Amino acid sequence: MSDTGSKSKNPQEAAKADAKAAKASKRREVNAGTQVQVGEHAREEGYVPRFKKRYNEVIKAELMKKFGYTNIMQVPKLNKVVLNIGAGEAASDGKKIVQAQNDLTAIAGQKAIQTRSKKAIAQFKIREGLPIGTKVTLRGDLMYEFVDRLITTALPRVRDFRGVNPKSFDGRGNYAMGMKEHVVFLEIDYDKTESVWGMDIVFNTSAKTDEEAKALLEGFQFPFTTN
Repeated sequence: MSDTGSKSKNPQEAAKADAKAAKASKRREVNAGTQVQVGEHAREEGYVPRFKKRYNEVIKAELMKKFGYTNIMQVPKLNKVVLNIGAGEAASDGKKIVQAQNDLTAIAGQKAIQTRSKKAIAQFKIREGLPIGTKVTLRGDLMYEFVDRLITTALPRVRDFRGVNPKSFDGRGNYAMGMKEHVVFLEIDYDKTESVWGMDIVFNTSAKTDEEAKALLEGFQFPFTTN
């Protein structure tokens, strides 16, 4: 069989492929007004995030002295930070879910994914598999950059901010906190976003105790309340 015959025998498949490519291109153009292009942050050679440098040069030494570690590998560290927006009330409006996803992408600097319901709940009009929120997991440099922005710019913009709860550790060295308004992040244009979402932020550390985890986060200047 000739090459010409093999190339022209499936015109329907070629048409489907073209339609699929056009649909994917259209999806990429969807913009809720606040999304930034993932990966557009240009980094200079040798760039090290400010908080990562602080961890390596200051926090490690402080923790070794405070807890008497004999090996540098014993020092707790941040493993990952998980950001989550629950948008269940917008489950019936696909555009709002996309907007929440775009906003979280802008805040994190990394593409967020949609979370879907695991089972149907009739009283809330939620079907199994329906998008009900969005989340993103940060590691490495992006994680340190987010923590830096959270501590230095976002939390000070929270209305009537008096510190974060020091009792929100889970007993295994992980810390969780919530924010009522995601618009406190400078990446979000308040005038362009249609909805204000609450956020959950979970800090996963390698600490074995809550005391060690708290000392680690205090090294990053977490503003824990004292009473």
